[in-house]
Amino acid sequence: MRYVKNLYHDDTREEAGDRVGISRSTTRRWTRAWNEGGVEGLRPGFGGGRPPKLTNAQFDELCDILEEGQPWTPRAIHALIEERYGVTYDPAHLSRKLRESRMHYANPRPMDPRSPENADEILAERLGEALDEEDTDEQEDDPV
Repeated sequence: MRYVKNLYHDDTREEAGDRVGISRSTTRRWTRAWNEGGVEGLRPGFGGGRPPKLTNAQFDELCDILEEGQPWTPRAIHALIEERYGVTYDPAHLSRKLRESRMHYANPRPMDPRSPENADEILAERLGEALDEEDTDEQEDDPV
């Protein structure tokens, strides 16, 4: 708006452009936009970049699907999006979009075939024993 104000104070386009630091081609564009549409003509006519590949509703649906069937690997998510919505995303961009929705990839690790079926029970038992031993060691060292 300062550019237009300078024009109304009898500056040439070049002088007004120099005062606000814009090029001659921009002064031509802004003058034409002002003459054709006033203040509205000077407002940017773009939405801020490329439109998203998935609508908000589709992305919400995707998040719901992902939350239901955890864990999801990056490859599985890409396949799901391509199969269901017919679009592909760059892996880094998809990762950013998921983080913005507080979601993360999961890379499940295979179970070691050598581990016993009751590995969790054994771990809990050994942990309990170790903690009990620690308590008795502390009591023995304490002079009463």
